[in-house]
Amino acid sequence: MAIDLQKLGSKLAQYRGQLEQSVSEVASSTGIDANRLAAIEAGQAGPTGDEILILADHYRCDFKFFISNEQVAPFQQTETLYRAHSAAFTKEDRRAIQEFLYLCETEDFLLRELGRTTKEFSYSPTGYYFKGNGETAAARLRTVLGYDDRTVPRNVYADFRSVGVHVFRRKLGNSSISGLFIMHPVAGKCALVNCSEDIYRQRFSAAHEMAHAIFDSEQGASVSFERPDASDMLEVRANRFASCFLMPPAFLARLPAPVQWADSDAQRWANELRVSCVALAIALREAKLIDETTYRRISSLRVPHDAKIDPELPESLNATQHRRKAHLLELGLSNFYVDLCFEGFSTGVISIGRLAEALLCSHGELAEIASLYGQTLHGH
Repeated sequence: MAIDLQKLGSKLAQYRGQLEQSVSEVASSTGIDANRLAAIEAGQAGPTGDEILILADHYRCDFKFFISNEQVAPFQQTETLYRAHSAAFTKEDRRAIQEFLYLCETEDFLLRELGRTTKEFSYSPTGYYFKGNGETAAARLRTVLGYDDRTVPRNVYADFRSVGVHVFRRKLGNSSISGLFIMHPVAGKCALVNCSEDIYRQRFSAAHEMAHAIFDSEQGASVSFERPDASDMLEVRANRFASCFLMPPAFLARLPAPVQWADSDAQRWANELRVSCVALAIALREAKLIDETTYRRISSLRVPHDAKIDPELPESLNATQHRRKAHLLELGLSNFYVDLCFEGFSTGVISIGRLAEALLCSHGELAEIASLYGQTLHGH
């Protein structure tokens, strides 16, 4: 089937528009002449095979999308976000979101090609009991994951991936954005957690986006802010889900009387639950276990940064490894995703060139990343 040049040009122009890039900026980045790019976008010229690959790499998408008249991309979903919250997304954030979607699609491809399966989980809300549905869904998901009321989830990212949600932590410039959810037309449910936030806040944000994946996937896309509108019941439900998933009411009911806690007790329990003191205080108030004075006192506390535990940055790393892995994590490269990419490479699912693209790096950087994650490039 011949490539429809008008459709191809429209796709390229739409990508460029969402990233807020000029033709000259794309030309500078890709090495393709600006006049030629303009002609391709106008449907007046057909790109060469190499130009298709270069542009696909620049826009972080599957090159097949450009040469297929059927394949789709999450334009509608991202357009919804940008139209509703245009001021919230910087140019750099739009680029980060595009790379996040590319990682989701790559992860989905590798999971299917490697025959990985996920647990089944779905929940149908009843009535308009937003908080109640959030609480019930959290309890049911914990059961599916094998948790009892006393168990504190240690790696929520792995938990949510295990039920088919693509979860990536990615640094965004706008610190008021906690995360976002996108229903990708190919990859399905995708959640981005802003890696600029506090470690424990990221856990809560991941659970919050999991709620959107459960309840709100038909909306296509949503963005969650650090201080949401209190009248937005979808956000209220997502927060209640996150709170009950991380801090089950039955767990809280067994705690020693919180009104008698010293500050160190509150900090210790927050750290045990892997949540902020603010999140713990809200959950205790919701459970009617503390008064307003105790709520304000616990909310004002902070778990010391060096006491916090990140499951994807273990203490076994030395300082150099920790710094390097933290940087890669900010780009979205989780241990799970990196291991998946190397497994795809070692089994012949992807080439070494595709491996470098999937890891957002050059060929020269592959050996360093392989060493950092205990992988090998030998024999390929």
